[in-house]
Amino acid sequence: MSDTEVASHRAAVDRLLAAPFAEREDREGEEWSGPGFRLAALTESQAFWEVHDPEVVDAAERRIEAALGTLAAALTGAWGGAPATVELWPYRECDLPDPAAPGPLGFLAGVASELLVWQPSADRWLGLTVGQADPALPFRLLAMVGAGSLPEPPAG
Repeated sequence: MSDTEVASHRAAVDRLLAAPFAEREDREGEEWSGPGFRLAALTESQAFWEVHDPEVVDAAERRIEAALGTLAAALTGAWGGAPATVELWPYRECDLPDPAAPGPLGFLAGVASELLVWQPSADRWLGLTVGQADPALPFRLLAMVGAGSLPEPPAG
């Protein structure tokens, strides 16, 4: 990933951290916001509708994973602390009562397995992951900002 891409991703993260949360859920383009959260795709690979070569898919996933690693290293260096790695599977049932329309953590649990989490300020946390909603869809570098600290997964 180029220095320009790192700077662009850092600027997007800074914007997400500084932006107010929407009072009502709102999805605009690659961003989703609501009370206490913002979720955005920072970059994505190609889609795989017509791609049948596993090497092409693997290479695309490695590029997005590398972008995650480079951005994580930049944030860790800037903030002076390594992120916590959080398993997302416990959040799969999060944000119910309507499992057909999961909230942001439930969505992330449906497209990714782990979330790198930082607490850059007392009132906001940041999570980064690579997600893919379907094998035909692109891999995405996803950033989520939440109010307070990352909520505990539901007991159960």
